[in-house]
Amino acid sequence: MHFTRPRDLVVAAVAGLALVYVLFLLAYGDLPQLPTLAGVTFAVLAVAEAVLAFSIRSRVRAGRVHSAVGIARAVALAKASSLAGAFLGGGWVAAFGYTFPRRDELVAAVSDSRSAVVGVVSSALLVAAGLWLEHCCRTPPESRRGTTG
Repeated sequence: MHFTRPRDLVVAAVAGLALVYVLFLLAYGDLPQLPTLAGVTFAVLAVAEAVLAFSIRSRVRAGRVHSAVGIARAVALAKASSLAGAFLGGGWVAAFGYTFPRRDELVAAVSDSRSAVVGVVSSALLVAAGLWLEHCCRTPPESRRGTTG
């Protein structure tokens, strides 16, 4: 498995943006109102991953890693989180791009625009936390192993 590349995140974000924008074009009037805090789940996941990243980073730097499987699972979680955050972040950007210009015409667009902003911010936090967790799982260079700092 390779570490997440920027192009992977861009492709996921563009795919999410295109899919959600087309969905909104075709069926916005039939969709229920977006809950304002719908995207907050990603912010909560981002905080949990950031805590995990700091824990793993300190263990890797101290040379106290007893299970390579646990680190591999953390890398898989980090990769999945950053890609999911990018995909849904693109979707939230599409939702904002569709609803914000229509907020004077549609009452629901005002609330949905707020929901989209919360979703974009939460998705960005998840991408950042996923990339940080992935970075923290890397093996340090030989000269830094077993040293503190």
